[in-house]
Amino acid sequence: MKIAVIGYSGAGKSTLASRLSDGLELPVLHLDTVHWLPGWKERALDAKLKMVSDFLDINSEKGWVIDGNYKKLFYERRMDEADRIIFLDFPAPRCLIRAYKRYFKYKGRSRASITEGCDEKIDLEFIKWILHDGRTREIKKGYAALAERYPEKFIRCRNDRQTSALVDSLLRSK
Repeated sequence: MKIAVIGYSGAGKSTLASRLSDGLELPVLHLDTVHWLPGWKERALDAKLKMVSDFLDINSEKGWVIDGNYKKLFYERRMDEADRIIFLDFPAPRCLIRAYKRYFKYKGRSRASITEGCDEKIDLEFIKWILHDGRTREIKKGYAALAERYPEKFIRCRNDRQTSALVDSLLRSK
C-alpha cells in the first residue's frame, strides 16, 4: 500500500505517517527531513528531488508512507501512485495548539520527523503560517481539486476521532 499524508501544518501529518508506517510495516519518508538541513537550512532542490525519487523507486513494489505537501517534490507522482491520500483538514486553532504542544515536548531538540540539528521552534512566522498563510484560498482550492481528481482514494479527516477510525480501518485491512 502507498499512502500520501497531506494537510495543514500542525495537524499531525508526521505522527499519522509514523503510526501507519509502524502498523503496516511500510517505509516512511517525512518530507521535512528531505527539505531541511541542520540549522534549518534548505537543501538544494536537485538533492531533494533525488532523495524523493530514490525513495519512490526503491519502495515502488513494497509500498510507502510519505508525509508532507511540498509541491516541488514529485507531488503529482506521489498523488498518482498513492493508494490512499489522507488529507488532515483540522481547524487552524487546533493546529496551533498542537504546534505549541509539540514545541514544549521537543523544545531544544529535534523530533524524529525532522532533520537532526533542526531543534523544535515556534515563532511569529510559523504561527502566521498555521493561522493564515498556509490556508489561503489558493491552497484550499488545491486540496479541493485533489479531492475531485482522486475521489476514490482521497480521505479527508477533520478531527482526531476520524483519524483514529481511519487508522483502525487501515490496520485491520492489513
